[in-house]
Amino acid sequence: MEPARKILVIRFSSIGDIVQATSPLRTIRKKYPDYEITFLTLDTFSSILEFHPDIDRLVFLPRSMGIFRLLEFGAYLDRKNFDIIFDLHNSLRSKLLLLRIKSSMQRLKKPRLKRFLLFYFHFNTFEHGFNVRKMYHDCLRFNDSNSDVSIPKTKLVLSKHEIGFAKKKLLSLGIIDNYSVIIPGAAWNQKQWSKNKYGNLIRKLKIPCVLIGSEKDKICFEIARSNNNTYNMAGKTSLREAMAIIYNAKYVIGSDTGLMHAAEALGKPVTMIMGPTSTETGGGIYLDSSTSVAKEIWCRPCSQNGSIPCYRDKQYCLETIDVNDVLQALVKH
Repeated sequence: MEPARKILVIRFSSIGDIVQATSPLRTIRKKYPDYEITFLTLDTFSSILEFHPDIDRLVFLPRSMGIFRLLEFGAYLDRKNFDIIFDLHNSLRSKLLLLRIKSSMQRLKKPRLKRFLLFYFHFNTFEHGFNVRKMYHDCLRFNDSNSDVSIPKTKLVLSKHEIGFAKKKLLSLGIIDNYSVIIPGAAWNQKQWSKNKYGNLIRKLKIPCVLIGSEKDKICFEIARSNNNTYNMAGKTSLREAMAIIYNAKYVIGSDTGLMHAAEALGKPVTMIMGPTSTETGGGIYLDSSTSVAKEIWCRPCSQNGSIPCYRDKQYCLETIDVNDVLQALVKH
């Protein structure tokens, strides 16, 4: 009996990038239906991939793992004799991990020069329709994986129990039927719409609003303090509980952030409020039923993840988006 053929896929972080990595996972599964697929990520984000049909083994590393432990784990991976390794991260961590591995390897090529020209000179050399899913598929180097038709949607999976638990949790808060989910936080403040505009939006929606984020997302607490009919779940849910709450919502509104990508991977249309980022930076929507609310001004995008403070007198990319822009986008849903 021949040993099982094995594939290793690596993407360590963060939520949005891991979610988008589920698109090439589908392509790999179709190309190699009989291979065992192992996905390697960080422990912080691993739960988001539970029950995924294209993952046979989910392996994760602690974020704090040092260099020597990484090299030891790399030796362990080498002994597993993977037939193919797809490094969809191409970071220092992944390079150290794969330093001595002899398996066939495909490594993500990041468009660093194109992004440099775009951010610093506003000279866009990206091909029309560029997005991270396409970039990941370029890494696969399959002859038929670069066309729009062949690139699958992202996918996450929830159990019936998780969906039911979220319904019961919301029922205990008095939320019986329609509600909206707002994800206002982001890793960088430059990607966040203002708390006052969110408050105005919530009042005009006239349905209960659930705020989702981490305990570090101060904006969730600020919005909740000044608005009735708002339920702040920031820091009170696991990743999968947050996903289940999102799954049942009528509207999902928020920043260009990981949980918004997770919502689309669950099949939920979203309304994404885009500031300093764009599809060239890895952001943006993917479902036809989703809507991106953004102002096309000359200075955006200005950084890959919104980490660079705005150098203008005010942040026009977000400040020029008003509540009516978002309300009009919601009509599509």
